[in-house]
Amino acid sequence: MAVRASVSRFPIDPDVQEDSGLPWGITVTPFASKDENGNPPAYGSDGHLLPRCENCWAYFNTCCELDQWAWTCSLCGTLNGLSSECIEKYSRSQSCPEMASSFIDLELPVEESEEPTEARPVYVAAVDLSSSEEFLELTKSALLAALEALGPGSLFGLATFSHKIGLYDVQGPVPVVKNVFIPPDSEDRLPLELEDVMPLLQFLAPVETCKDRIASALETLRPTTSWERSTAAGQGLDGVLMGGRGFGVAMESLFNYLGPEYGSTFALARVFAFLSGPPDYGAGQLDTRRYGEQYASRGEDADRALLPEQTPFYKELAAVAVQAGVCVDIFAVTNEYTDLASLKFLSIESGGSLFLYTSTEDSTLPQDMYRMLIRPYAFGCIMRLRTSSEFRQGHSYGHFSLDPQYENVQRIICCDSYATFAYDFEFANTVGFSRHTSEPPVLQIAFRYTVVVPPQELADSSKGSGNRSSYSLKRRLRIRTLQYTAAQNMNEVYDSVDPEVVLSLLVHKVIIASLEQGVREGRMLLHDWLVILTAQYNDVYRLIQPKNGSSVNAQVDVAFSQCPQLQTLPHLIFALLRNPLLRFHEEGVHPDYRIYLQCLFSALEPSSLHRAVYPRLISYSTPDKQAYPRHSLSRAALITSGSPIFFLDAFTTLIVFYSSTADPSLPFPPPHDCLLRSTINKLKQDRSITPKLLFIRGGQEDASAFENYLIEEQDVDGSGLTSNMGFVSFLEDITQGVLEYLK
Repeated sequence: MAVRASVSRFPIDPDVQEDSGLPWGITVTPFASKDENGNPPAYGSDGHLLPRCENCWAYFNTCCELDQWAWTCSLCGTLNGLSSECIEKYSRSQSCPEMASSFIDLELPVEESEEPTEARPVYVAAVDLSSSEEFLELTKSALLAALEALGPGSLFGLATFSHKIGLYDVQGPVPVVKNVFIPPDSEDRLPLELEDVMPLLQFLAPVETCKDRIASALETLRPTTSWERSTAAGQGLDGVLMGGRGFGVAMESLFNYLGPEYGSTFALARVFAFLSGPPDYGAGQLDTRRYGEQYASRGEDADRALLPEQTPFYKELAAVAVQAGVCVDIFAVTNEYTDLASLKFLSIESGGSLFLYTSTEDSTLPQDMYRMLIRPYAFGCIMRLRTSSEFRQGHSYGHFSLDPQYENVQRIICCDSYATFAYDFEFANTVGFSRHTSEPPVLQIAFRYTVVVPPQELADSSKGSGNRSSYSLKRRLRIRTLQYTAAQNMNEVYDSVDPEVVLSLLVHKVIIASLEQGVREGRMLLHDWLVILTAQYNDVYRLIQPKNGSSVNAQVDVAFSQCPQLQTLPHLIFALLRNPLLRFHEEGVHPDYRIYLQCLFSALEPSSLHRAVYPRLISYSTPDKQAYPRHSLSRAALITSGSPIFFLDAFTTLIVFYSSTADPSLPFPPPHDCLLRSTINKLKQDRSITPKLLFIRGGQEDASAFENYLIEEQDVDGSGLTSNMGFVSFLEDITQGVLEYLK
């Protein structure tokens, strides 16, 4: 569990917090195997016996004061008695994880009512047949990669959808498909349940015995013809196709199909939805005409019109998925408007992912699919943050659903080791923290989760006994308790800033602002934030004082030269304003791509988000020798460095660029056994998604893919390239804003 705070020395009271101009909060990556410093937790058992505070329900931890018969809670100060078992246990403290470490992971007993008879992981692929041959070829490749990643004992089901839903039985000698037609009207539902079309256990096939038959079934997938669809829809108009992608009904009926078996056949089901365009048939169909409307001519904000969902259908359907224990991953392979703004809830609220690929040609879908399934994940997770009494949780951000019963409790259906969440804090009163160090700020994060233990691990632990294909559930409790210090003055606050966490919190706030009030409002919020921070910093360091008749303008320090921790922030804010996340519709940013970025950015851990917003540019003198580890993103940096090879890491894209003046004898592309290649391979291995890798020779090939990332000479409000625009003029604009603010 990695936890990072925006300031490691907390503001001492609400006035200091307000005056600092900084967001105050943390990011949490709960299922990360180590903490932010690379230390693993102390493992143990009997998590249900861990003492809890009678007042605030916090767990006993290393920050608590322990007497022979009692302990004092480090969060609320309550004195709690100890049971005789705990007194006995804590007398030999070296054997207790909770006495040895503030980061612990304890096994919990699985309650009888929770134990599924067979906790086998279930995976269902739902494939869009209202598509092209290329789309289906890519989907087949992705599913073949998925079959390689799935462990023995997993159950797999193949379903298709168009104007009908197809269910495949692959357990016999020949794959058999049974179809049920979807009613075209958006108010109607399926005439019969899928269980009546094919019993669920006939549909879900064991992967280890049926892998070849599943592959054979995939080979039979063909796109539905326009004749088939228009005849079925009864609305073919002179051969013009009017719909045929009944995605909404297909998802709803699959959830109802799987739901009754939740907790008996399976503990978690994952549905992979492969979509080649917008749902346009039956319940849940979306009207995509809103994309083509001329908003500018009507004086409307296109982004405000296109970012909210147009129907609550998919948000309500996500709640059905959560109830049925189903996690949905959406893979949209399309360059037409699909209205991901409406569809996204299905994935983000069920703990799944949303992927967007604009073409089938260079898509990384098979690699993403394999990578997603090979990494460990927890499910049925519950997360709760508790704080000491002087402060409390404000907002929480991330892909979770809020617990309907308990306040400040987040439920996460499926959580991998990359999934990151954020919280911001506020003071509980006007007093703030004590100026004496006897009561430091403390926070505790409890994360209860379940993992499926594969058969081979069970066989190892029970010396080979037991059924080879039976999975077992392990319920665990992971707890992290952190003690911070309160800053005695503003300089201490500024010196303890983590700019990557500040960026994470700002991105969450800006996404919410742009969804509620439009992209323009989100941009203004970010710009004004930097103006206020710069003004407060200049005030704290007393930098603006008219003297010797010199202009105040010349004295505004927009580069934060007195405080190294803040120096990257202007670059990050400039880059965020240049990012498609906050660029305007008129600049050619597709609304679906913006939604994809919102979903991606709001789940990234801070270092990855930093890469995605402000890419890293490294120079090499040869493929085996690094020249300089970090350059600013400008053409001037390229020219002055004089290096022949540049490597750009933009998180989703990796580019190796050979300058036009590079020695022709340098091998291109770089050989597989060189330092540059091993750097690339390590980065690809550590990523949550598969980055695209491009090799470009300057002067011989189109270098625009690389040059577009050199943002510091680009205008912040458009893509105009002029000599005195870009980052320099952005800083001048901030300076003017500071002077206005200080008037």
